[in-house]
Amino acid sequence: MRALALALTLTFAAGYARAEERPLFNGKDLSGWTHVGKGEVVVEHGLLKTVGGMGLLYFSGERFGDCVIRVVYRTTTVDDNSGIFVRIPDPPKDAWQAVHTGYEIQILENFPASYVLSDHQKKFGTSWHTTGAIYSMSPAVAKPQKPVGEWNTMEIELRGPRTVVRLNGVLVNDFVEGSTVPPREHSYEPVRGRRPDAGYIGIQNHHEPQTVLFREITVIK
Repeated sequence: MRALALALTLTFAAGYARAEERPLFNGKDLSGWTHVGKGEVVVEHGLLKTVGGMGLLYFSGERFGDCVIRVVYRTTTVDDNSGIFVRIPDPPKDAWQAVHTGYEIQILENFPASYVLSDHQKKFGTSWHTTGAIYSMSPAVAKPQKPVGEWNTMEIELRGPRTVVRLNGVLVNDFVEGSTVPPREHSYEPVRGRRPDAGYIGIQNHHEPQTVLFREITVIK
């Protein structure tokens, strides 16, 4: 009897754990998602594939806060550029609205040599715009992204005003609203200011030939 009770308990616990994880991408189509801006994101071989840009695919059915967003992705070249958006307060009309009102968790391993550096980047380095950075706001403190073609797991934890980012199990960012951020020096950098505790989430499709593949986007509560 005790063995049966234990088995039932474990079955219930496993079911509860599954109920707490909500996949937002079904591996088949873009149900629940809306694209704005240039380019597109397509479903190919069960994966989300970024094509051209600059655009944004966002989950339009709900705003998320106090959760963990798990994203599994891989790059196709060392120069691929994309990002995960969080805390977008309103349904965005274009990708730039998301940049300026939410946060972009950067995916960009190889910082391009042609990029015009801000004064702050010249002084403190380019980690403000590389994988795991909260784009232009909070730098990545580690570089654990795997080589081209290998899958990476990024976990973005939203807890009230705090945004914590882990990549492949390594802490890469821990940012709290109200923390000091560098001054905005270029028009493509996000407008400074507090973001909401809950907002829409999405992924960026950048300019050609950037191609990033996503196989999972899951919200865990």
